[in-house]
Amino acid sequence: MNGTSRAANEAALRRYYRFHARIYDATRWAFLFGRTALVDAISRHAPAPRNILEVGCGTGRNLQVLGRCFPMAQLHGVDVSSAMLAAAGRRLGAAGPRVSLTEAAYDRPLAEPHRPFDVVLFSYCLSMINPGWQEVLRTARADLAPGGLLAVVDFHHSPSAGFRRWMGLNHVRMEGQLLPVMEREFTPVERRMTPVYGGLWSYFAYLGRPGDKGPCPPEDAPPGLIPAR
Repeated sequence: MNGTSRAANEAALRRYYRFHARIYDATRWAFLFGRTALVDAISRHAPAPRNILEVGCGTGRNLQVLGRCFPMAQLHGVDVSSAMLAAAGRRLGAAGPRVSLTEAAYDRPLAEPHRPFDVVLFSYCLSMINPGWQEVLRTARADLAPGGLLAVVDFHHSPSAGFRRWMGLNHVRMEGQLLPVMEREFTPVERRMTPVYGGLWSYFAYLGRPGDKGPCPPEDAPPGLIPAR
């Protein structure tokens, strides 16, 4: 997806999820590791968040878990796919006014004036925003309260060129591009890298706080892993 525009990427994702929304929860358990562990990590570093945003909320699985963990929090989900949001609405209907779902690209801050988000969560989302994922990180930083928490779990890298190409057909870029930039844009508080399926690929979990880090480097900046703090 590197040679396309952001609008074209969003349109491609909408088409992709028109079908995959129907099978998403039944199939992604074999790929999307670390989601529940990320919520546990949020509990350690943000024990009483009142305002939580998930970008790329999909079928609402993470919002449902967050709602159980943080019963006083307002939960907000944004996604470009109406099909995925329809599934999320069915899953989260009982939560009532605690949950709001918005069909939109995350191309501008969504926090209300004087009510920034305590947590902004990305779960296997950033690796599918190509191009534009660095602008999305800037938007998240603008949406976070001082001392708020960025929480990300996502694909990192695969040593297999064939597997990377196959994932690319499913709109996923996994070239180790995400983590180095996040660690330059945010102050890390927790970081974990985990290989799966005998090292076929690895995923990471990352939590960080906004700080005076300056702007994100260009999207073609060379990666360089930064040791966890």
